[in-house]
Amino acid sequence: MYITEEGVYPLFFEEKEFPYSSKNEKNRSFEGLQAWQNAHSFVLEVYRLTVKFPSEEKFGLVSQLRRAAVSIAANIAEGSGKKSIRDIIRFFIISRGSVQECHYYLILAKDLAFLPPAEFSSLKEKLDQTGKLLNGLINSLEKKIPPT
Repeated sequence: MYITEEGVYPLFFEEKEFPYSSKNEKNRSFEGLQAWQNAHSFVLEVYRLTVKFPSEEKFGLVSQLRRAAVSIAANIAEGSGKKSIRDIIRFFIISRGSVQECHYYLILAKDLAFLPPAEFSSLKEKLDQTGKLLNGLINSLEKKIPPT
């Protein structure tokens, strides 16, 4: 099955039913999800900015922030490969938890003056957008679960 912000689609269907605008195979995987694209962009930005953090933070805040940022995108990717809707939701919820973890690390980095306010705001905006997209995916998928 393929997952988009609009819903979940079966693995096999007519091309005219395909929810993506592109027939490119990349757009038919987790890479086609806007939530993953935002998360991946966030990870790249975190790596770029944490290089400037103090060297004594290499195994502290730098490591924690990078790990949590990667977890957002990785859990979206892993979840999109699961078969059951409940499994997909579970991974997306884990990803959403990592969004909150990153939010705290960004506040801490800003308060410790490792991250300038403008860069904090830019990262926070990207993180908030990713969280909103994840919430939309989760809500859409929860509607697809048959009543028990």
